[in-house]
Order: sequence, then C-alpha cells, then structure tokens
Amino acid sequence: MALGDSFTEGVGDPDPARPNGVRGWADRVAEQLQRADPHAGYANLAIRGRKVRAILAEQVEPALALRPTIVTLYAGANDILRPKVDIDGLLVQYDEAVARLVDSGAKVLLFTGFDAGSSKVFGAMRGRTAIYNEQVRWIADRHGATIVDYWRFHEFQDWRMWDVDRMHMSSLGHATMANRVLGVLEHEGVAEVPDVPPLPVLSRVEQARANALWVREFAGPWVMRRLTGRSSGDGLSPKYPELVRL
Repeated sequence: MALGDSFTEGVGDPDPARPNGVRGWADRVAEQLQRADPHAGYANLAIRGRKVRAILAEQVEPALALRPTIVTLYAGANDILRPKVDIDGLLVQYDEAVARLVDSGAKVLLFTGFDAGSSKVFGAMRGRTAIYNEQVRWIADRHGATIVDYWRFHEFQDWRMWDVDRMHMSSLGHATMANRVLGVLEHEGVAEVPDVPPLPVLSRVEQARANALWVREFAGPWVMRRLTGRSSGDGLSPKYPELVRL
C-alpha cells in the first residue's frame, strides 16, 4: 500500500500503458514482491501535487480499509517548497496517522527528504528538510516504523537520477529507489535498472540555454500553479485505488 504525492505516484518514470502514464519505484517494488508471493496485492493511492494534510485526509482511511500488511508513506515535500510552512504543526497530524497505520498491524515505511544541498535552486530548502527529517525519525522511533533514509542515499547526487524537470526522479532514479526500498524490506529480488548514457558535459553557453529552457518549461509553470491555487494533480485519480496484480 503506497501513500503520498508525485514521488510515490511515479512521476518522472513514464509508462503510457499504466494509469496516469507513470510507473515509479512503488510499482517496481510491488512487481518484485508479487513475484515472490502470488497472492500479494498492491494499491497506490498517491497523487502528484498533494500536500501533507490532503494526503492524510484522502489516503489513510482508504488504505486502512484494505487491511494492508505493508504501508509506505512519504508526505511533505510539496509543503516544504511553499513560501511559509509550519513543519512542526503538519507533523502533529502526520504522527497521528502513522500511529493509526502502525496500530493496524502493518509494517510502515517512512521516508526522509532528499538532501538537495548541491542544487542552486532547491538547496535553499535544505534546512527545512533537515528539520522535517528529524521529526520523521522521531515519529518512526516512537511508533516502531521503519525509515527509508533518502537523505543519506548519496547516489542521488548524480543528475542522471533526475528527470528533465529537475524535481522528480528519472526512470533510473525510480529503479534505484525501488532497490533501496527492497533492501530495507530485506527482499531478495531486485528491480531491473535501466541503462543510461554518460552524463553530458555542457559548456557555459549550453548550460545557460538548458537553464533557460528549464525555467520556461518547468519552473515557470510550477510557480504559476502555486500563484493560481492549482495543482498538477487536479483531476487525477489514484493509479490503483484497489488491490491489483501488476
């Protein structure tokens, strides 16, 4: 059972044959678990653009209704990117939701946020993410949840792990994350990792052009959605609201 936002929905890992047009690390993990257990079901309630309160309000009850044995939850990245955020206040509700998920008998996996300190744009959020991470670790300790420590996965400092929008993991990133999660679950199977070309070396002019293109096609539209109160997930439904076999 996968809960969250675009990270868990699978944005950045395109697959036109799947609901919402994406695959993602959670699908890849489910595929491996289902190969080992033919009776295992999989549901993914994550929707891109969702913030903490919406994720908890929309996804926790349906998840509990399906009586899961494993639940993954990552929520907070979209809140951290806002101009103002009360991280402590948000994580009071998060803490309550984690307690309910753990009390259901499920094994609960919580994610820390990524260390974007090397990014000139997203590096400004590093302090907020560090505070968020410490709160998530504390919540995991309190309730006996398991941490998937994204902050310490240094392989994601490679730009090939990221999609062209520089906000979401690429197919390589999603496959790598799937194997990290499978490792935390101590599962013997591994997800196939796609081949990728060498990281291109750009001149200053080429880098400037790439940055301008990114601002026009990704950063600009993202800012406009924030200003107009819209979300990239508006109109979308969960990929797999009921248990399925992939």
